[in-house]
Amino acid sequence: MSYEVILLAAGQGRRMLASRNKILLHFYDKPVIAYSLERFLADSQCEQIILVVKEDEKKLLEEVLETYFSDRKKLVKLVSGGKERQDSVYQGLLHLNDLSNYVMVHDGARPFVSAKILENTYAELEVSKAAIVGMPVKDTIKKVVNGKVEKTIPRDPLWQIQTPQGFIAEELLAAHKQAQSSHFLGTDDASLMEAYSQREISLVLGSQENIKLTTPEDLILGEALISGKKGCEKSV
Repeated sequence: MSYEVILLAAGQGRRMLASRNKILLHFYDKPVIAYSLERFLADSQCEQIILVVKEDEKKLLEEVLETYFSDRKKLVKLVSGGKERQDSVYQGLLHLNDLSNYVMVHDGARPFVSAKILENTYAELEVSKAAIVGMPVKDTIKKVVNGKVEKTIPRDPLWQIQTPQGFIAEELLAAHKQAQSSHFLGTDDASLMEAYSQREISLVLGSQENIKLTTPEDLILGEALISGKKGCEKSV
């Protein structure tokens, strides 16, 4: 099977302290969202991108598609998002072409996802039918209550989860519907599958570069990553 991807671009981005949606901020020659679009459009296993956006930014995203992807924009479907991330994913699921196919969910604010991560996630989907990307926790983790350290949490079994996250589309949709009925709000799609599916979820090793742009400091790091890549290209 191939896959469709739900690319989330309807976030509020309050912590970014920017005057516009962070996915529309420019890194060098193109907006943040263009990097993720470019990556998935280049993947031969990706059949369609469901780009979930804020209703009042649809026109801006249409302009991005026309400017940077005019020859491939037919592979991208714009869909209005919801109030919460979970609502936006649900709206994306409703617009998939084939619910028996795989679906990946990816944060539009993670512009540096690599082709290798997509390849490995797809390969694991073929085996386990549910796969999420992450990195082992490196720092010491402590439980803190009211500003006081209560205990240290063993970090060996802990992973910091990224995106994409991939599942069989109809299974993820079923989990979302059950979550709605139960008024359950998860922090990612895997948490819904954990709660409402018997499917075991496999982990795929991510990358330290697969950062989510959340704060102004992340923008500085992102610019450094791009600058480094461009420097390597020039030196070759």
